[in-house]
Amino acid sequence: MLNFDNATKKATNLSLNAKVLEAAREMGMNLSQTVDTLLADEVKRRYWAKWNEDNKEAIAAYNERVATHGLPLAKYRTWGKSLGDGREEVKNGTL
Repeated sequence: MLNFDNATKKATNLSLNAKVLEAAREMGMNLSQTVDTLLADEVKRRYWAKWNEDNKEAIAAYNERVATHGLPLAKYRTWGKSLGDGREEVKNGTL
């Protein structure tokens, strides 16, 4: 999984909207920290969006299996029994 904690910093140049930059400086914002946090969040968002897209067939197959056969090891659960085993009910009320 993505973990950017305790990574070294690297100097870089950015081209930013001059008015936004001026307003941020007037507010005393730490530009490096703000951009670093927002960029890390966007990288994580795109990473997981790509992961979901790359794995959508496997996820759909697993969800279909659970809908048909129930959750693996559900019979051994000691909690949440009222929630069922994940299987979808058939129209006549039977599994």
